Amino acid sequence: MSLASRIKSLFGNTDKPEHLRRGELGERAAKKHLQRLGLKFLTANFRSARGEIDLIFRDDDCLAFVEVKTRSSEDWTRPAAAVDARKRRLLSQTALDYLRLLKNPEVKIRFDIVEVLLRDGEVREVRHLPNTFTLSKPYRHG
Repeated sequence: MSLASRIKSLFGNTDKPEHLRRGELGERAAKKHLQRLGLKFLTANFRSARGEIDLIFRDDDCLAFVEVKTRSSEDWTRPAAAVDARKRRLLSQTALDYLRLLKNPEVKIRFDIVEVLLRDGEVREVRHLPNTFTLSKPYRHG
């Protein structure tokens, strides 16, 4: 093992796959963008047994559960199109797990998507799509 490899392993700085580095870059860009819009950051990468939510913000009296989709190309489809019915159901379930941890406060919730477009490894554009979908059935009331 080379000296550089040993140093990297000591500090946990192993090389990450490209898709993970791209995802982290997208999440950082999305977080900054939403903070500039005035949303209050609460947490990142909330995990439960049922899934993960990339970012959670408070927007006045509403909790915003945010899914970040980072792409280097839109040749085939918009990044938000990757949030299909299955993903929406998992996000809904995970959001309910988060709310349970908070003792189920009476708050409004919404699900946002942030699309982050890259060019040559740099952020080219950030698009916030607020209230993209509602809590999946059978979880919503009314």
